[in-house]
Amino acid sequence: MIYDIKVKNAQLEEVSLSDYKGYVMLIVNTASKCGFTPQFKELEELYRTYKDRKFVVLGFPCNQFGGQDPGTNEEIVGFCQLNYGVSFPMMDKVKVNGEGQSELFAYLKKQSGGLLGDAIKWNFTKFLVDREGRVVSRFAPMTKPSEIAKDIEGLL
Repeated sequence: MIYDIKVKNAQLEEVSLSDYKGYVMLIVNTASKCGFTPQFKELEELYRTYKDRKFVVLGFPCNQFGGQDPGTNEEIVGFCQLNYGVSFPMMDKVKVNGEGQSELFAYLKKQSGGLLGDAIKWNFTKFLVDREGRVVSRFAPMTKPSEIAKDIEGLL
C-alpha cells in the first residue's frame, strides 16, 4: 500500500506517505531544465486551488531524462520557488526507472502501467492517487496539469 512507503523531502527528512492519508495526491517526476518545466506554474495553480480540500502535489526531481535536473535539492527548490512560485512539497531527487529506482515510483508504475509498458518515458509523468491511496490515473508528460483538474475535482 502507498501509505507504507517512506520518501525524503528536499531537506532530506523522512516523510511517510501515511501523512497524506485521506488526501488526493498528484505525484509528479519533475525537472528544472525540460521543455515541460513551465508545467510547474499549472501544478502550483492546482495545488493552491484545491489544497484546502485535502489535495497535495508532490514533486520529485529526476535527472534521468537528458540530465535535465542536475542541481542540488536546494538549487531545484530555489529555482521552482523563484520562477514558478512553487509552494507544494518538493522532495529529494529520485530515480524513477532502473537500478536504484525509488520504491514509490516502482509502486506507482506497477499500479498504473503506461502506453509503452511500465517504464516512465520522460519528465512530468503524473500519477493521481485517490483518498484511499489507490492510483487511479497516470498522465503523460504532455498532459497539462490544468487538463487534470476535472479528474481531481471528481475525487475531492
